[in-house]
Amino acid sequence: MKYRLHTFLVVLCNMLFVVFNLLSLVLFIPVLQLIFKKPESITLVDKPEFTWGIPETFLYFKDYYNFTMTSMVKNNPLHALLFVCLSVMLAFFFKNLFRYGAVWFQSELRMAVVRDVRNKLFAKAMSLPLAYHTNERKGDLMARMVSDVNEIEIAVVCLLELLFREPFAVIINIATLIYLSPGLSLFSFLLMPISAFVISRIGKSLKRTARKSQEQTGIMYSSMDEGIEGVRIIKAFNAAKFIVHRFMKTNLKHQKLVTRTARKKNLSPLLNETIGAGVLLTLVWFGGRMILGGTEDALSGEIFMTFIIVFSQFLRPVQNISKNISNMIKSRASQERINEILTLDEVVVDAHDAFKISGFKKEIVFKNVSFQYETERVLEDICFTIAKGQNIALVGESGSGKTTLINLIPRFYNVSSGSIEIDGKNINELRIKDLRSTISLVSQDPILFNSSVADNIAFGESEPNRQKIIEAAKIANAHAFVEKMQNGYDSLIGERGSLLSGGQKQRLSIARAMYKNPEILILDEATSALDLESEKLVQEALDRVMENRTCIVIAHRLSTIRKSDLILVIDKGKIIESGNHKYLLEQEGVYKKLYDLQVN
Repeated sequence: MKYRLHTFLVVLCNMLFVVFNLLSLVLFIPVLQLIFKKPESITLVDKPEFTWGIPETFLYFKDYYNFTMTSMVKNNPLHALLFVCLSVMLAFFFKNLFRYGAVWFQSELRMAVVRDVRNKLFAKAMSLPLAYHTNERKGDLMARMVSDVNEIEIAVVCLLELLFREPFAVIINIATLIYLSPGLSLFSFLLMPISAFVISRIGKSLKRTARKSQEQTGIMYSSMDEGIEGVRIIKAFNAAKFIVHRFMKTNLKHQKLVTRTARKKNLSPLLNETIGAGVLLTLVWFGGRMILGGTEDALSGEIFMTFIIVFSQFLRPVQNISKNISNMIKSRASQERINEILTLDEVVVDAHDAFKISGFKKEIVFKNVSFQYETERVLEDICFTIAKGQNIALVGESGSGKTTLINLIPRFYNVSSGSIEIDGKNINELRIKDLRSTISLVSQDPILFNSSVADNIAFGESEPNRQKIIEAAKIANAHAFVEKMQNGYDSLIGERGSLLSGGQKQRLSIARAMYKNPEILILDEATSALDLESEKLVQEALDRVMENRTCIVIAHRLSTIRKSDLILVIDKGKIIESGNHKYLLEQEGVYKKLYDLQVN
């Protein structure tokens, strides 16, 4: 077990805390004897003899303490009072010392568990296929990584206390109560089945509400993310009031569910405390009646008071067990949500005996490739070949399946049927890391990270080559504007490159692709979102990087692909036309219509 040492230390400190907590109470008995009895009425006990054995040792120390205390109370009550006070003070000191020791080791344990669970969740999120991120809300994933993981943190503490500290406290208190008075102890234990019934009734309802609450947290995170991310459009359409109102409705529903969860979670210990108080007062009445009635089996006043004090402490672990069970039930809903992610099939994984490849040498072949999202057919029976060094362009209306097709090459998705082969080998049989190392992607929406220009260009490398970064920037027409920035290549670019213009972001994206020096370059409408000036600079960079490389281009402006070796026209997931620019114009089909619309 990874956390064995810290778990052991937490358990040990908690157990010692329980022992000294009980001692700090039991050691008051001599004080009560001093109060309830006169010194001359106390009978001296014989000095015990030591014998080996765990029970014998325990009894020896108890009897020796009684011998010492009765002697001191009989002969010098003030010395006895001082000794008892010092003993109780020492017991309180060790009790709190071990309690803090438990908290000390527990803090590191719970944070380590949270760290590792969150690491696993994030690593899993990075390994899941794009289909998952397309279909699921980002806010829901964030809620699982933040809110649900925080519930696991609480559960770690509750579990240790529930399994080790509180049961040990219950057992040691029960043993003490039975030792003090078996009759009163039997009467007091009627509390246990009542508490169990209360916990079971509330627990079932609490779990259902807690799960709904965590799911609503995910919806709320998504709403916040959408609002902050889309603030520019929101302001442009005067929709701030509408978005705020929508968020307030989501937040109100979240607040109601969280409130309901908190109420149910706190109800169980409160009911147990009320039941416990009732039983405690019944014991006071019953035991006090025995003492006042002077019956033969009546307890002495000091023993009865000690019994009541110990029983009141016995109620605390019982109530804590109830509280911890409520927390565990609540956290179980979070654990289930976390496990839903951790147990997801990653789908796109290396084959057991995957081949290593060192590069792209000959051709990429699509053989009767079809693909579908769940039940929706996106691509059907795609067949074509890309020779090394060729420039292939994909054109068609939005939603025709162009982006999906290029996403199949680096195995962002697996094909539903058919196969894609590189140099005669099915890409499903190649190591994913090797396959993707031969490919670079420049997308329509450049994804940049909140770090320096250099870190973004050499993305994924812990020790980047500065000269290589500068060369990649020059190829991408980015070197000139980067040099003008305040700190040059060490300048921060803001979240998602917010401190850069659209053209600058795209050129950095191209520089990042060039730093990798790929053999296969995929361009997904890389200039479609740019103004004319920026597009010109970016297109110049693209023309430069496409030389002597195998390129697959999704074209927005058909004028940019006239020199392509092969143009594929895709409609509703099928290739309906193919050929070079001149040939397709002569066919006067769909391509010519699209071209004429842009030219005219």
